[in-house]
Amino acid sequence: MSDLRFLQLKAWLNQIFDTHVTLALISGDASFRRYFRLSLDSKTYIVMDSPPKLIPVTPFINLAKAYENNGILSPQVIESNVEDGFLVLSDLGDVQLLSRLNIDTVSGYYSQALLLLDKISTIKNVGEIALPLYDSAFVQRELDIFSEWLIKHHLNLMLDVETQQMIEQAFEFLVVNADEQPKVGMHRDFHSRNLMLTPVTDGSEQLSVIDFQDAVLGPVTYDTVSLLRDCYIRWPDALVEDLMQKHYQHQVEIGLIAADVSLSTYRRWFDLMGLQRHIKAAGIFARLNYRDNKPAYMADIPMTLDYIVDISARYPELEKFSCWVKETVICEFKEKA
Repeated sequence: MSDLRFLQLKAWLNQIFDTHVTLALISGDASFRRYFRLSLDSKTYIVMDSPPKLIPVTPFINLAKAYENNGILSPQVIESNVEDGFLVLSDLGDVQLLSRLNIDTVSGYYSQALLLLDKISTIKNVGEIALPLYDSAFVQRELDIFSEWLIKHHLNLMLDVETQQMIEQAFEFLVVNADEQPKVGMHRDFHSRNLMLTPVTDGSEQLSVIDFQDAVLGPVTYDTVSLLRDCYIRWPDALVEDLMQKHYQHQVEIGLIAADVSLSTYRRWFDLMGLQRHIKAAGIFARLNYRDNKPAYMADIPMTLDYIVDISARYPELEKFSCWVKETVICEFKEKA
């Protein structure tokens, strides 16, 4: 690897550690960042390379401190070069929660993960700066990614006026749902690939949280449904319903949700919020392929589309949208695959 940023990164690390370091590429993520593992004197570190004009590292540094202050196991910033976009982080290991999940373990692990949201929900600002608000305009921008990158760019679908109006009405329904929910500190990408099982001093493992730099202030169900209706793995509806109900009761007990919010209202919030997330994700996966040259994410689109069809069919306001995704979008996607 000999690109200019990599050479610049190595030069900085050599200076920091006063030795010539060797880096092993771990991966990029669904952004312009990439990560390396650095091994030195029997200790390992994670090194982040984040082009500063594209993704400044300051939000990550501030949120890492906020997570640490709230007792959440997450990467600690050991060294930073804000100007160039380089960070040295503590190493939380390489065991994603996803790798440990099966039908026998999922309820236990997910129950632990949902408890982390008690702490995450309280992080509403970093220092004196409030987190960005995940408001109606924000939600709409994310929904539009689906239309631009999956429908137009990938499938090349030309929409007639009636279909366009149907989609706009469906999206407006989802925007209103997000807007009416209580607002909490939101991780915004809380799923089984961003939760790690990290060894701790007593030899056990503890759930840790990564990829939190896009945190916002947003709907109370967003992180919950991101986990329970994960874009990368799907569980039986009965299991999801059980975990959702238990978490709802817990949130009422701790005062995160008002006691007069019924389970049926919460379930509607949960369903529609998950639907918005899957619509957004399907668009982002297509964008990652075409804009960022990351084609592997295209394989994750079918699951998101199945979620969209199934959940939107439960609501009369979205029946036409469900049928259109099933009969047009999925069919066209399969033909193009």
